[in-house]
Amino acid sequence: MQLTKIQKLTGQIELVSGLHIGSGNTEIHIGGTDNPVIKNPITQEPYIPGSSIKGKMRSLLEWHLGVVEITQGQPLSFKHLNNLPGDVKEKAENLIRLFGGAPDSNNNDDLVKKIGPSRLSFWDCSLDPAWVTEMRDVKNLPLTETKMENMIDRIRGVAEHPRNTERVPATAKFDFNLTIRVHDSEDLLDTVLQGLKLLELTGLGGSGSRGYGKIRFTDLKLDDQSVQDRLETINP
Repeated sequence: MQLTKIQKLTGQIELVSGLHIGSGNTEIHIGGTDNPVIKNPITQEPYIPGSSIKGKMRSLLEWHLGVVEITQGQPLSFKHLNNLPGDVKEKAENLIRLFGGAPDSNNNDDLVKKIGPSRLSFWDCSLDPAWVTEMRDVKNLPLTETKMENMIDRIRGVAEHPRNTERVPATAKFDFNLTIRVHDSEDLLDTVLQGLKLLELTGLGGSGSRGYGKIRFTDLKLDDQSVQDRLETINP
């Protein structure tokens, strides 16, 4: 097995609806929100962590492949491959190639060598500088919005327990990029694009069932060659 090239997949993530990816900060500051978004500590601009994209994309591909019941909710790994039917096993091996899997002492060494190291590296997605300039300098608007949410008392029909959640508003654009390490003559791009399409269909971040996190990928290029049309034709 030989590393023959490293491909770069770039593009933009455009928000169709407001996005909330939490900061993990449980403190409530005076004048602040109950549920802030994660921000760059230097610029204080919101961003999308690469880990959020990777985790959601991997989970969706495993659900789409139908292996979640077999893995009992754990990430797909080497130890699960022997329990998969032949028509699924090859695709499962490709998922481990892309995202990695934790081998243990019971794994077949030949299989571990055959699959090799993980191929994908996900990078944090910063806000598109042009969008930031438009919001701050042209429109004089903040980079986030605060959305009030309430629980409805079904009997009295009144709102209770109001809570405000910080979101990055619709129309925001983030610069997206990941790298794909290619070994020998393999081509795993179709699986990667399928994962991106599943993200478009299901969204990113929290509160997706309430309309948050609808996204679309635009201007996708692999090593400066457009693959946007390939994404658009995928129907998972």
